[in-house]
Amino acid sequence: MKRFQIRRAYRLGWMISLVGMGGLIAGGAPGAEPICPPGAKEVSAGHPLAPGIVALLEQEIRSALRDRGLETAWERFCAYSGRMLDQSSAGRGGELDGNCRLRWYDQMLRQPLSAPVQAEQFTRQLHQSLLKGDGPTGLDQAFRIVREKLDLSAREPLENPKIDSLEEALDRLQQALIESHQHYRRAIAPLGQEELAELVRQLEPVFVGQNRMGHTLANRTAGRRLCHLLEKLDRAEFLAAAETLLPITRAEFLRQLTQLPDQAAPGAMAENLPGVQGPLVRKIDTPIGLILIGGRGKNHYHLDQIPKLAALIDLGGDDVYSEGTVSFSRPVLVVVDLAGNDTYRATKPGVQGGAVLGVSLLVDQEGNDSYLARDVAQGSAIAGVGLLLDCQGDDQYIGLRRVQGQALAGLGLLLDRAGNDQYRGALWTQGFGAPLGMGILEDLEGADHYYTGGYYLDTYEETPGYEGWGQGVGAGLRRVANGGIGVLLDGGGDDVYEYDYLAHGGGYWCGMGFARDFAGNDRRLAATLKAYDGSDRTQARFQRFGTGWGCHYALGFVFDDQGDDSYGGTIMGLGMAWDDSFGLLADFGGNDRYEATGALTEGVGAQAGLGILFDYNGQDVYLGRAQGYASATNTYHPTLGAAGNFSFLIDYGGKDEYGCGAANNTITQRGTAGGFVIDRPHHDETIPPDGGP
Repeated sequence: MKRFQIRRAYRLGWMISLVGMGGLIAGGAPGAEPICPPGAKEVSAGHPLAPGIVALLEQEIRSALRDRGLETAWERFCAYSGRMLDQSSAGRGGELDGNCRLRWYDQMLRQPLSAPVQAEQFTRQLHQSLLKGDGPTGLDQAFRIVREKLDLSAREPLENPKIDSLEEALDRLQQALIESHQHYRRAIAPLGQEELAELVRQLEPVFVGQNRMGHTLANRTAGRRLCHLLEKLDRAEFLAAAETLLPITRAEFLRQLTQLPDQAAPGAMAENLPGVQGPLVRKIDTPIGLILIGGRGKNHYHLDQIPKLAALIDLGGDDVYSEGTVSFSRPVLVVVDLAGNDTYRATKPGVQGGAVLGVSLLVDQEGNDSYLARDVAQGSAIAGVGLLLDCQGDDQYIGLRRVQGQALAGLGLLLDRAGNDQYRGALWTQGFGAPLGMGILEDLEGADHYYTGGYYLDTYEETPGYEGWGQGVGAGLRRVANGGIGVLLDGGGDDVYEYDYLAHGGGYWCGMGFARDFAGNDRRLAATLKAYDGSDRTQARFQRFGTGWGCHYALGFVFDDQGDDSYGGTIMGLGMAWDDSFGLLADFGGNDRYEATGALTEGVGAQAGLGILFDYNGQDVYLGRAQGYASATNTYHPTLGAAGNFSFLIDYGGKDEYGCGAANNTITQRGTAGGFVIDRPHHDETIPPDGGP
């Protein structure tokens, strides 16, 4: 190991790096909105210096490359990635193909040193928009961000007219449903009748039901054919179909609904309508189906048994909702529950704010609710848009595959605004973006528990464990299609994350994943403690690819803004990249512990990868010995050789402990010239004249 003392006038210079970045430190990137614009909810959006800190990271890496004479090697590395993207975009039919590729992904992989700044800005601005929540500056703004990142046409902000009465609110609901159906018809119009029938028949079995592994499909030939058809859809019209429903989520609209009387209108008795047990207040027939309004007592709705149901509003009570599928047969469904501790149960796909070739919206305003499902549920979509908004209460979300903020060819959003919540899934979950899709799970506050994995055995024969594939992961399907964008955001609270293989802030096969926790003392346990059903694991605890990782032409990001955090793992994680990929774990504050002790962890790039672990402040502990190690081996891309592996562990501030033996206030070479452990003092710390610790 080579070490270089850092003296008082170290090259980068704090005053140049932070104070000199002016606009970045004061309020984000030039031209960005302030953290708390007028009228925004007064909730912290993370570390106030986050934009400048991430910009400093880029400066630090460029300086390190220059000082070791690696600028030419770095340029070769970036040019090589560009050539691989160019060749695969030509559609030559090889394993790496250009189908379903997103422009933002392409640009980020070509310019990886600018990617952290873009990733920080994207996650911060998306979080800010979801914090606002109501009106044109909330969900509408989030949808416009999604449109840009999914290569869909831009649009002007939606109008936000005032709703002055109950009847006006009901009229708006009818109009929104009619307009949503119109957009839906335009979305599927590019397909012929036989093509549409093929999607209706095969989407769920090919992309969900037949599968027990995360990296590809059981039927890859059918998957490629279906992805070709999904590219033909007008996905911008799918988003428009959901955007017309956004006024239904506004607090003003929901307040008007609470004015409904509890007395049943003539002809609205439950016994007159199949699928309903309990009191009804009103039935409204519309050109696109039935709008039902349930009373404040306990109701049980068998949603798939209610004829021509288009929308259901329940005024209160501890209710039960069974099934509620959204598909080509019923392409648009709205469910609004205003109060009560409710239970949502389903075994079919496309439920609880989920859709298969459709648009679904579920809003639950308050109560401690349970969402129990199997596949494509809880803010999830395959070809369409699925939205689940839960405003208050300690809730539990349980599903199996493609659940809790998941999307393939569309948008899936689960937004939980308050409460101590529990999330449990097994595969493709919790902010997962599949081809042509963006999946978002945002939990704004509370001490939450996230679990993904524990059910399907992993596909790596040489190591034990389970498939995970969740918590802010964007992934393609190998030999099928390029990946989408997965996002997991948590606004605060002391949270616990459990996750098995290929999970938590990662990208796989031309995809991008983002996980960000804005506040709290968080524990990332990595491998799940128990099996999915709560029983003892049949596999030894082992986790592979986790916490800020990229694998096979992909990018993954983890940001943690505040708190004393711990990061677990076994191998290949904590800011790790494999096979022409990028992985970043960035923690902006607190006394943190990095507990992965296996190979290729804690700021490591391998097989032409750029892996970074960046800790901005605090007294930190790094277990294991792999920190910042760059191997000379590059069997995947031999023309690059050792010059294609770049590994960085960068720590600012505090008296830190390194398992590899690196000293404080030094720059240590790890492996080849591309391996760095850079330890610098915080700007308000002094360095002894001899340069010692």
